[in-house]
Amino acid sequence: MVGTASPSRRWLLIEHPGPWAVAALDSPGIPAARQALQAAVVAGAGRVQLIRRPGRQSSDGPYLWVVLDHDTGRRASGTWRQGPEDTPDAGLLEAAQALAATAPAPGAGQPPDDPLLLVCAHGRHDVCCAVRGRPVAAALAQRWPDLTWECSHVGGDRFAANLVVVPDGVYYGQLDAVSAVDVVAAHLAGRVDVEHLRGFTTVPAAAQAAMTEAHRRWGPAGPRGFVPTSVTPTDEGRWNVELAGGAGLPHTVTATVARSLLAPARLTCRATHEASPVAFDVTDLQVLEA
Repeated sequence: MVGTASPSRRWLLIEHPGPWAVAALDSPGIPAARQALQAAVVAGAGRVQLIRRPGRQSSDGPYLWVVLDHDTGRRASGTWRQGPEDTPDAGLLEAAQALAATAPAPGAGQPPDDPLLLVCAHGRHDVCCAVRGRPVAAALAQRWPDLTWECSHVGGDRFAANLVVVPDGVYYGQLDAVSAVDVVAAHLAGRVDVEHLRGFTTVPAAAQAAMTEAHRRWGPAGPRGFVPTSVTPTDEGRWNVELAGGAGLPHTVTATVARSLLAPARLTCRATHEASPVAFDVTDLQVLEA
């Protein structure tokens, strides 16, 4: 799983009761605003996720949208309503503008009290996500009802159930209803769970692998316990990664990371053919300065 977190520094979460289309932005009420949302994704280095509370409680709206920024920890939010399919909703256009903005408007954003827990349960995209994700979302909602949402496809269906903690930008995979509660409890207490860690959305895959191995070697630590200061390709499929450690951790760590292809396999429930997944392995890990 290591190094498989999809890249993003900002998140636009759009509450949508469903049903969700295979491509989330084709879901009812969304397509008319798709162009603005896609442009905002590019401009803001962000990602759009549909969300709903576990249990699919019906509602006529208004629905919530929220933009979360990893770098500042701030958020902007508003509401929207489903309307004519050929008319973009004003609330969604406002959400797109908030995602694309280089920084929150003065006084417009407030720091979130806690991270939000997004569990992929996008059954039309891949049935594995619904079958494995919904029990996890239900278990987390019982413990943290205000923080927990089901969400649309986050990538890596083969690792379902998948959980993304935002705006921390941490991906966890291969969870069940029991392990998910333990993983989230540890994360909220400032300890990344390495056994279920897929990676960090804010850095390249090679850096994700190096950070994961550093957490394994010197943790437990929080999601920002190690921060990459350089990621340098040395030749085809190899990188040197330098990490800066936080308080109580090694000050400077260097890692050598190699990419390889694994044996072909059916990677998702809906896959029609085999494919070779990419793996990132840390072949060397050294402390430069204690």
